[in-house]
Amino acid sequence: MANILIIVGTESGNAQMCADHLANNLPRLGHAIEIAGDADAGCVELAGREIVLVCTSTHGDGELPDNLIPLAERLRRDSPDLGAMRYGVIALGDQTYSSTFCKAGKDMDALLAVCGAQKVGERLEIDACTQPLPDEDALNWAQEWVTLL
Repeated sequence: MANILIIVGTESGNAQMCADHLANNLPRLGHAIEIAGDADAGCVELAGREIVLVCTSTHGDGELPDNLIPLAERLRRDSPDLGAMRYGVIALGDQTYSSTFCKAGKDMDALLAVCGAQKVGERLEIDACTQPLPDEDALNWAQEWVTLL
């Protein structure tokens, strides 16, 4: 059993919907889920966390959702040692914007790696144009992802 913190970065609610769906289903596989979203995501403390899953949409011109900006700024500024933490990323985007597709997820992935966190599996990139049910895609991916932990 893993204790998984899901950090949600959302503007329109799609990433939150994915995280909620995971929180409703992954416990059936024996995992404990905690969600940090809205105001919590920006101030979450990562030191001492074993497993983190970032689930974020991309906002505007490739930016992080507003609620994730404080966390990203803190990671850039402090460069904490996250060497004991394992993580995964679910990135939501729109391929219509090819140059910024899933950029927020890619940016969070890079920030965690720079801080020494160990990536588990490949990043899931969900295209809003072709995948109308991102929560189901996220769950299918996450069910496989947790087997790698």
